[in-house]
Amino acid sequence: MSERAIMTGKYFMNGDEACAEGAIAAGCRFFAGYPITPQSEIAERMSKRMPQVNGTFIQMEDELSSIAAVLGGAWGGKRSMTATSGPGFSLMMENIGLGMMTETPCVIADIQRGSPSTGLPTAVGQGDMMQAQWGSHGDYGVIAYAPTSPQEMFDYTVKAFNRSEQYRMPVFVMADEKIGHMRERVEIREEDIDIYPRRRPNVDPEDFLPFKPGDDLVPQMASAGEGYRVHVTGLTHDYKGHPKLDVETQKELVGRLVDKVEKNKDDLVEVEARGMEDAEVMIVSYGMAYRTAMGAYKRARERGIKLGIVRLITVWPFPDEQIRELSEGLKGVVMPEINLGQLVKEVERVASPGAEVKLVPHAGGGLHDPGDILREVESLL
Repeated sequence: MSERAIMTGKYFMNGDEACAEGAIAAGCRFFAGYPITPQSEIAERMSKRMPQVNGTFIQMEDELSSIAAVLGGAWGGKRSMTATSGPGFSLMMENIGLGMMTETPCVIADIQRGSPSTGLPTAVGQGDMMQAQWGSHGDYGVIAYAPTSPQEMFDYTVKAFNRSEQYRMPVFVMADEKIGHMRERVEIREEDIDIYPRRRPNVDPEDFLPFKPGDDLVPQMASAGEGYRVHVTGLTHDYKGHPKLDVETQKELVGRLVDKVEKNKDDLVEVEARGMEDAEVMIVSYGMAYRTAMGAYKRARERGIKLGIVRLITVWPFPDEQIRELSEGLKGVVMPEINLGQLVKEVERVASPGAEVKLVPHAGGGLHDPGDILREVESLL
């Protein structure tokens, strides 16, 4: 295997392997994780690749310690990552909240499987989508991407690292077992990879306030050992990082954790739309469910049915305005998900009042039949 940090060229690899290569290309040099199907290929590849790029791989004793180590690695100055699946994602939630409160840049890849509990360890699911936004207690903004191919596993892992540094927060890659395990061509070109640098302090150490935000609501970040005094706590804190337990500080701090995402939605939100010029109904989907929905879309167009299809690339923050505008004047919206109804509730919340929203659920373990999706489309016409 090449010792280059960025393995340029064309490869035939699965989504998990592409995710690991995207992390390395983005500058990740610290990975802490625990084996869990169906993400284990990410950890396996990182265990081989990290030493080759002068990085560090640690297999921790569980998922709780994995995310704790990742937060520490980030404060130690390294771009840091972990990967997991549903049960491990649940265990990480407390320290994900800590990462949000301490504004710690890192990436968490969640390769979803059939759930709840141990569920279907080796089969597809999309049951963690709401957990990404609401899994840890309290209020904070969330950035999460839903790749639909191994190529996008590479591309959006790179973007997740850049967004984590740009907005100083944990960022999620919300894939699923099929995307993680399918093998397709992945093309890696070094000229396509831009790295967003860490926001280093530009003041003297005695003047540095580690949690004072800039105009874009994001503070600069000093790492351990750089000569800056930084107090890092999950308690409500002032600009110095010192605990300050009063209503006004809570209002300002937590409001900013939400606003730095919500007020930058124009920069963050990505959707992809096809066939909307003459559409009477549209499909909205993401991840592997979208690839199945494309089968229904193509059949419908072949039959002359005026159907559009929208792919959610950014699932959090949710693309409220885009879904509202795209659904304007439509008879309905059909949403296939490999769960029993999660992001469909967001679509129902923001869709145009005249558009009926229909869920096409799947409990996991397999994929939708495109015919079932098409029948729901036809029922709206």
